[in-house]
Amino acid sequence: MKPVPLGAKGRFTLDVKPQHLASQFKDPTLPPVLATPVMILAMENAALNAIRSCLEPGEAAVGTAVDVRHIAATPAGQRVTAEAEVTSVDGRRLVFAVTAHDETEEIGGGTHQRMVIDLGRLEQHLEAKRARSPTGR
Repeated sequence: MKPVPLGAKGRFTLDVKPQHLASQFKDPTLPPVLATPVMILAMENAALNAIRSCLEPGEAAVGTAVDVRHIAATPAGQRVTAEAEVTSVDGRRLVFAVTAHDETEEIGGGTHQRMVIDLGRLEQHLEAKRARSPTGR
């Protein structure tokens, strides 16, 4: 992994479509507004975009913690922009401040953590786990 500078920023935009709404994504009894997991997806992608250039071939950065509040509803048709900024680097553990806005207001914010991993090592771990599984999957 190349050094990750404090303050590195990333952004991700999402046009809210029907499949992103809580009423379709989770449960039809919910209102037709952006689902919280979809907002978190945008925030995680913004964080990944903040550090993408620091990853070496064979590395990835996986999410390990999310602590956010979803504070405002967003209807279909609006664009959501998530932003992330690196606030802490501890070896391979990275912490980000994350926010999301729709076209009129802030809709969420909090913190997110990612860990830089070696993809080869992860695949070895997954193969061993599959071998221990009673179903072999």
